This record gives sequence, C-alpha cells and structure tokens, in this order.
Amino acid sequence: MEIRVEKDTIGEIHVPANKFWGAQTQRSLENFKIGKEKMPIEVIEAFAYLKKAAANVNGSLSNLEQKKVEAITYATNRVLQENLSEHFPLVVWQTGSGTQSNMNVNEVLAYIANDYLKQHGMTTIQVHPNDDVNRSQSSNDTFPTAMHIAVLLHVEKHLLPALNKVHKTLKKKENQYKDVIKIGRTHLQDATPLTFGQEISGWVHMIELCTTMIKDSLEPVRQLAIGGTAVGTGLNAPEAFGEKVAQELTRLTGTTMHTAENYFHALTSHSPLVHFHGSLKALAGDLFKIANDIRLLASGPRSGIGELRIPTNEPGSSIMPGKVNPTQSEALTMVASQIFGNDATIGFAASQGHFQLNVFKPVIIYNVLQSLQLLSDGLVSFNDNCLEGLEAIEETMTKHLHDSLMLVTALNPHIGYEKAALIAKTAYAENTTLKEAAEKLGILSAEQFDTLVIPQNMISPLK
Repeated sequence: MEIRVEKDTIGEIHVPANKFWGAQTQRSLENFKIGKEKMPIEVIEAFAYLKKAAANVNGSLSNLEQKKVEAITYATNRVLQENLSEHFPLVVWQTGSGTQSNMNVNEVLAYIANDYLKQHGMTTIQVHPNDDVNRSQSSNDTFPTAMHIAVLLHVEKHLLPALNKVHKTLKKKENQYKDVIKIGRTHLQDATPLTFGQEISGWVHMIELCTTMIKDSLEPVRQLAIGGTAVGTGLNAPEAFGEKVAQELTRLTGTTMHTAENYFHALTSHSPLVHFHGSLKALAGDLFKIANDIRLLASGPRSGIGELRIPTNEPGSSIMPGKVNPTQSEALTMVASQIFGNDATIGFAASQGHFQLNVFKPVIIYNVLQSLQLLSDGLVSFNDNCLEGLEAIEETMTKHLHDSLMLVTALNPHIGYEKAALIAKTAYAENTTLKEAAEKLGILSAEQFDTLVIPQNMISPLK
C-alpha cells in the first residue's frame, strides 16, 4: 500500500496515499480499534452542511478569504453529492466529544479544497483543517450541532414521510371496514362489539398523535450549539457567529434552525435529544401494539382467531408446507424492542454531562439515528408488505360476533346485571346460545331477546 507522510502537533504519521484524511484521523484509526460501528454518514453530511455554513459566514465577516470559502464550499458539495464514505472511517467508540470525527471532516475537506485550489492554479493558498475549516469553531460546539442537524434532516426526509404513508393506508382501511361489525376483546377475552373500522381508527389516531408528538419534540432540537466554541463562552468566534450560522444552515437545508438560548446548556446537556427520542419510544410502543393486534387477529388460519388475512410474502417454514407467518409484525416488533433499548442507552449517556461538556455524544447520536433509520424503514416495510394487502375475513368476524357471550351486556339496562350474568353463565356451562339460555331460565322470550340484543345498536352510544 502506498503511503504519504502527514504530521500534526504530536509528530509525523503514515497515511494511505489514496485516502483524503490526515494525521488526526489516522491516529484515531490506530488508537480506537473497537467494534464495527462507524460514525453514521448522516453525521458526516450534517458536518458538511455545518462547515459550508461556517465558511460562508466567516467569509461574509471578512474572517476568511473568499478563495478559501470557495474551496471549502466545493469540498462540502462533493461530500454531500458523492459517495465519499471510504474517507470517513472512524468508529463510534472514540473520544466522547466527537473531536476525532470533527477533525476527520476538517482534514478531508481541507484535502479536497487544496486539490481544488491546485487544479485552479492557486498554489500559494493552502486550506488548513484547524485554522480554516474549523475557524470560529470547536469540536465541543460543532459535534452537538451536527447531531441536531442530522436528526432534523432524517426526520423530515424519512420518518415523517413513512408515518404519512402508514397513516394513509390505515385511513383507507378504516373507511373500507367501517360497517363490518365484530366482537371486541379486552384482557384477551370477549367484550362488546365494535366495527373493524372503529378498531382501525384507534391505530390511525396512534399514528396521528405520535406524528404530532415527534414534530413538537423537534423544536428544542432546532436550537444549535454552534457559537459556544470550547466551553460556551464563544471564545475565538466573531460576535453573533452562531446566530448567523444557524440562519445560513436554515437557508442551505430548508429546515428551520436557531442558535441555542444558552450555550453552556447546549454543550453539556442533551436533554433535547432525550426528549425527542422519548417520542420515538412512544411511537415504537404503539407500533408494537398495532403489529401484535394484527398477528393475533390473523392467527390460525384455522386454529386461531383467524379474522384477518395477511399477505403471503414468503414461505413460513422450512418443514411445514403452505405455512404463512406474520413476519412483518415480527420484524416491526423487533425494531420496537431495539428502540426501547436505545432509549435506555441515550438516557444514561445524556446524564453524564460533567462540568462544561457531555462526553458521551457519539453513542447518543449513534443510537438516535439507528432508531430513526429502523423506524423509517420498518414503517415502510410494514406498510408495503402487510398493511396494504391486509384483508378482513368478514364471515369469521360475524361468526365470532354471534358466538360471543358478551352480547348479553345489552340486556343490563332491561333485566339487570345479575340476571344477565346468569344467562351468560348458563349459556357457557351448557354450551348453548344466549337466547336459548334466556328462554330456558324464563327471563326472556326469543322475541324479546331479539328485540333487545342487536349488535348494530351496540357499536355507538345512543344519541
């Protein structure tokens, strides 16, 4: 492997000649051979936006010469538009401030920028990773800023569209089955009737409410640490630098961002991401419920509840021919389980803000972004491969409805709870219908029973 010699304040080090990074990235590679989890590409892209915005603001303040602004802008555009992931090799398990990933970005951008300057005949100008790309910044304010940018962009580009897709499908199913009456179930036991559309409406509202909670929880994430530099005082940054960078980021990304209300908070506390991830945990809980409802209602097809027919996507067994399993529900509930675990990690890591800095930043953003990726992909997969092809088996729903003993609840206002309970217990013990039990006990005639027990009248309160 061909190498080149790079140097930093510690000394010289060999770097692969075909890689764009410099000495500090190489030292991190050699000192942190831990795991396989790479710094998420979303963080790198967020850094590219940030470095572009910072260069533009520094240039507008005459704090960075325009040729360097032009070269850094070119470099950030390449990172955003091309697949340069091979040049960002660092693992999550590094310095807790994310300094090494900040320097990885600084070094790669400087390398590309200098190549750009050379190609344009500007050999007397050199872009320095620290002095130019990182000008007016510190890893302590850039890394948390990149964390927030990455989350905002992922939610708006991926999670919210996925939620909207599921919402549309469920709303369509709610309307499709609005008149199909079935038996309700509480405590896994028969309860009073409802329509399948009403049951689905509960799922619809879960998606609607979770979407609202996610959007609301993004508001604190829109506040950025940039401008605080090392400890929150803004040392070495021009006046209003953070505010101007936030405005520039809003322009570049189309996503609203603001400077932090308090930089000392923004560097040491990650409560905005804890709060935001709580909304993802709430979504995961509701998705777990929806997926479980579907796989239980589809259980069978002959020895279970069997009220739903799920799409036949793949063989369900290597030994049992013709078996169809609720694999999309299984995948989505595993995703939800991972989100619950991620939430515990994020909550603990965010509690470790010592003095002016939290040094668990990489593990926090890794878990937040993994949750976002899994939920976004999981929602689309569940929608496309399960919800869209989901069908109600209406004859089974009707059979279960009329076999249920809980239709007896309609008799309570007319004959009282105790007599109604006696009818239900007798029917259950003797394996007869409610009507037959009511007649046998002499409580109601068949005609009276039919007048009082009408499932269609039990699915909504009387006006």
